Amino acid sequence: MKIILFVHPNFLISQSMPRYANLLINELEKRGHEIEVWQPKARFYNLLNVPTLKKWLGYIDQFFVFPLEVKIKLKKYPSDTLFVFADQALGPWVPLIKNRPHVIHCHDFLSLKSALGKVPENPTSFSGKIYQNFIRKGFSKGKYFISISQKTKGDLHEFHFGDISSSEVCYNGLNREFKIIDSYKARKELENRLKINLSSGYILHIGGNQYYKNRKGVIEIYEAFRVRNNDGIPLLLIGPKPTDKLKNLYNKSKYKEDIHFITDLQDEYINAAYCGATCLLFPSLDEGFGWPIAEAMASGCLVVTTDEAPMNEVVGKANNFLISRMPYNEKLVSDWAYRASEKLVEVKELSDNEKEIYLNTGFESVKRFNTIVAINNIEKVYKSILKK
Repeated sequence: MKIILFVHPNFLISQSMPRYANLLINELEKRGHEIEVWQPKARFYNLLNVPTLKKWLGYIDQFFVFPLEVKIKLKKYPSDTLFVFADQALGPWVPLIKNRPHVIHCHDFLSLKSALGKVPENPTSFSGKIYQNFIRKGFSKGKYFISISQKTKGDLHEFHFGDISSSEVCYNGLNREFKIIDSYKARKELENRLKINLSSGYILHIGGNQYYKNRKGVIEIYEAFRVRNNDGIPLLLIGPKPTDKLKNLYNKSKYKEDIHFITDLQDEYINAAYCGATCLLFPSLDEGFGWPIAEAMASGCLVVTTDEAPMNEVVGKANNFLISRMPYNEKLVSDWAYRASEKLVEVKELSDNEKEIYLNTGFESVKRFNTIVAINNIEKVYKSILKK
C-alpha cells in the first residue's frame, strides 16, 4: 500500500501522538508498505519568540499554509493511495481528502467533551470551544475510523455529525516489554534508586497532572486507607511535578511523610515499580484507554480502578477491584474515598493463593494488547478500505 500519514507538527509538545505515529510507520514499513508523512512545517511559528503569539502563528502554519500545500500535492497521487490520520484531532485537514480513501485513528474525545460542557471538572474557554468545534466539524467529514477502545468508538458515534461507513476497534499493543520481577527484588531495586523504605510494599499511581488522571483522588483514597490501616505503607505518585493545588492537598495531609512524588524516573524502573507495588491505584475520571492499567497487569500488579469505560474495559475479566467515579460535589468526596479505600484493604489482605488467581486473570486479560495483533488488525482495516 501507498500510505500518506497525517501527523501533528513537530512544534507541538506531545509524547503519545508521535509515539503512536512512529509505531505505525515502523511496523507497517516492516511489512513492505510505503509510508509518507505529511505535517505542517514551522514557518510563521518561528517568526516570533513570544509565547502568547506562537500558538496563533502555529495555527497559521497548520490551518492556512499546510492545507494549500496539501491541495497542491494531492494532484500527483493515484486513486489507490490511502490517507491516514494518526489522530482525530487532525480533523480540520480531513475535508481535504474526504473523497479519497482514508481512515482516521481515534484516541479520546476528552477535550471535545469538556468543550461541550460534559465535564464539570474541566471547564473550557470560549476560544477552546470554538477550536474543538472546528476539529469536530472536520473529522465529521470522514467516513472510515479506527478507535483504540469500545469507549472511544462510542464517543465517536455520539459526536460525529454525519454518516459513518466503517468504524472498527483496534486495541493498541504495549509499546515496550513488561515482565514479571520478584516483588522483593523489585522493591530493593526501587529502594536503592529512590532512597525510600518500600520493604512492606506501597500503593502506586502513574499518571500526569491532567484533571482526568485524578491525582487528587489518589491522595484522598490513600488518606482514607491510612485511617483504617495505619501501618505506614507509602504512596508513590510517579509522573510530573505536582501542581500547586496538589501540593496544598499534600501539605495538609497528616500522612505526607509517606506520600512521595517521583519525577523523572527512567523507563527501566517503571517495570520494577509495578512489580513491587501492593497495587496500582488508578481512580481516573476518564481515559481514551488507560495504559497504566495494562502495563500493571502485564507486570503482575493488581489494579484498583474506576468502574467506568474504558477503565473497566481494559481490566476486562480482571475487574475485581473497581470503585465508583469520584463525585464532582466536594462534600461527597470524603465518603467516596472511604468506600474506595475498602478495595485497598481487600487487596492488602489477600492470601497468596487468592492473589495468584487474580494475577493470572490479569495476565489473560492483557494478552489483548499485543503490538503484532494490533498492527495485523489495523492493516486489515486499511486494506478493506482500499477495496471499497
